[in-house]
Amino acid sequence: MADYRRKNRGIRAVGTPGDHTEDVYESARLRAEEEKNRQRKRRFRLGILLLAVLLLAGFQLFHRFARYDTYAVMWQKDLGQGSLVGYQRFGPGVLKYSRDGVTFLTGRGQENWVDTYEMKAPMISVNGSYAVIADVLGNAVRIYNLEGKIGELTTVLPLTKADIAGNGVTAVIQEDASASYIVFFRKDGSPLDITVKSILAGDGYPTDLALSPDGKRLMVSYAYVSAGRMNGRVVFYDFSEIGKSIPNRLVGGFDEPFSDALVADVYYMSANDSVAASTAGLSFFSSRNLASPELVRQVKIEGEIQSVFYDESYVGVIVNDTSGKARYRLELYKRNGHKAMECFFDDPYRTVSIDGEMIFLLSPTVGTIFNTAGIQKFHGELDFPVVYMKKGASPGEFLMAGPSNLKGVRLR
Repeated sequence: MADYRRKNRGIRAVGTPGDHTEDVYESARLRAEEEKNRQRKRRFRLGILLLAVLLLAGFQLFHRFARYDTYAVMWQKDLGQGSLVGYQRFGPGVLKYSRDGVTFLTGRGQENWVDTYEMKAPMISVNGSYAVIADVLGNAVRIYNLEGKIGELTTVLPLTKADIAGNGVTAVIQEDASASYIVFFRKDGSPLDITVKSILAGDGYPTDLALSPDGKRLMVSYAYVSAGRMNGRVVFYDFSEIGKSIPNRLVGGFDEPFSDALVADVYYMSANDSVAASTAGLSFFSSRNLASPELVRQVKIEGEIQSVFYDESYVGVIVNDTSGKARYRLELYKRNGHKAMECFFDDPYRTVSIDGEMIFLLSPTVGTIFNTAGIQKFHGELDFPVVYMKKGASPGEFLMAGPSNLKGVRLR
């Protein structure tokens, strides 16, 4: 025995004091269990995340493609009848304007402020948090922001159009028997030293105007007669430092695209993107080169244009459809001139407007809503005369406005 121990001094029996093999195995086992738990929790979290994504995608698909034919009234607000002219989206609410005043209403129908005036034919233009109301063929102009009236003015000559920039700068077309004058004003109504004069016999008659968001550029459409034919023209003016060195600050003019056409509307969709709607179709312009605006795309519209509507992202037209598919065709274009969608409908309508991804078509008794993908979201009878509609204060809610009341509704 002594000889065995002497020959095998480095060998120990398993389980003898000081042996840590079992501790090592146990530690490894615990680490493996912890790793399994971590992986299990990770898979669980990934599963929950995937389920949430699928549910969200399913909800969005349902919301995108679901169709409704009735609605539930969530709330109602009675308003004074007045001599209503119309409603216009303004900030988080709407402006209700008439021949005797304007009211700024919240998305829930509460009055923020009221301003009274007397106008025979008030028109309105809104740009961001500023609005102008002007009396067509009259002389009165009022300027507003979200807090109320901030300026007013009286023109020397009868006015025909007014537009407002995103900073409150206002431009007004005035005219006499031989010329027209586009005059600029600050947001408080005081005059700026800027006037664009056009001789009616040579330059033509201004049909519309649009200010860029910063108020430094002006787009004007004209109608003029040449060789016994009525033609259109679109011109651009620049009142920044860039335009100082250019005669009359006229940085661009386009006649050829509007030969034998009448330009009815011009609109700045962004600081550099603008569009002109004529009897020939849509013309999209870019002012990225401020000293030389360019025509980037022309879209010929087949059929007689009935309505044109805009926002910052889209311009839409409704035409009499000649293909036999329906009574009307609605075409929607992005501000680069590429078509976003086309859809068809039969019901007569009186007004059309766009709010975000929703397009509203209204007659006194029937309403239709398309989204910007061309899917009909709603078509049904209205329980009161609706003249204006927009998205509501809450998701899935819509605001319906009539001559004497507002309703918040949810489609169903």
